[in-house]
Amino acid sequence: MNSNTASTAMMVTQSKAEINSEENIEAKNAGRLGCFGWLLVLLSILFVTATFPITLFMCVKIVKEYERAVIFRLGRIIDRKPKGPGLMFVLPCTDTFVKVDLRTVSFDIPPQEILTRDSVTVSVDGVVYFRINCPISSVANVSNAHSSTRLLAQTTLRNALGTKNLSELLSDREGISLSMQESLDDATDRWGIKVERVEIKDVKLPHQLQRAMAAEAEASREARAKIIAAEGEMNASRSLKEASLIIAESPSALQLRYLQTLSSIAVEKNSTIIFPVPIDILQNFMKRE
Repeated sequence: MNSNTASTAMMVTQSKAEINSEENIEAKNAGRLGCFGWLLVLLSILFVTATFPITLFMCVKIVKEYERAVIFRLGRIIDRKPKGPGLMFVLPCTDTFVKVDLRTVSFDIPPQEILTRDSVTVSVDGVVYFRINCPISSVANVSNAHSSTRLLAQTTLRNALGTKNLSELLSDREGISLSMQESLDDATDRWGIKVERVEIKDVKLPHQLQRAMAAEAEASREARAKIIAAEGEMNASRSLKEASLIIAESPSALQLRYLQTLSSIAVEKNSTIIFPVPIDILQNFMKRE
């Protein structure tokens, strides 16, 4: 068993070494034009010198500070690295000039109809911020880096949200955005693109689901209000019981309560006059009967 694993590891390392050696050979041969290529370059230089005042505007290019230039000479990238910023000199017949913008670009993800894990259909849109950090890879490895990133962002949004419940989608937007950013960054690394930020803008629910959620929230609020009112009545009844026990121990306290009630009524401008009658007097009349 150990011998099999060792042989497998040796085969993997040998294959990796062969791949690396092939890549190094391709990198070395990338800048070689050959005899015929150099002949075309010399002819192009002679053509430029022969028509120097006219071809000057065709040979001189300006690359801005936030841009880089990828120059192909007879289909091969010169020096395997981008040029700029500043003035660039290109040959009109053999060189192809491609500008790459290094600034951060943002685009909106169109609304996507997504079925969540708990079988709820929602419409979600977002925004992505990315920039090109390797001009050579963005030109040589993908035909249109911007369009490819847009399409990949749409599929990544659908795949990431299809594994989430509705509650997770509404409460954990930041975690979903981070996972989308990581997956997008890994997928676009070969294209020379760095995804800086992904944000979910809006989550649109069906109208029936919105009404159901609103009814559920209203019912829960009413239930809490009833519980709070019942607790208040229970506390008030306990306080009244304690007050009645205190008043029963002192008969004069009841008379003071009568006078306090009379003073509170007399504050308002009322025509009704209330005179408190002691309860002891009424009890004496009831005993005589």
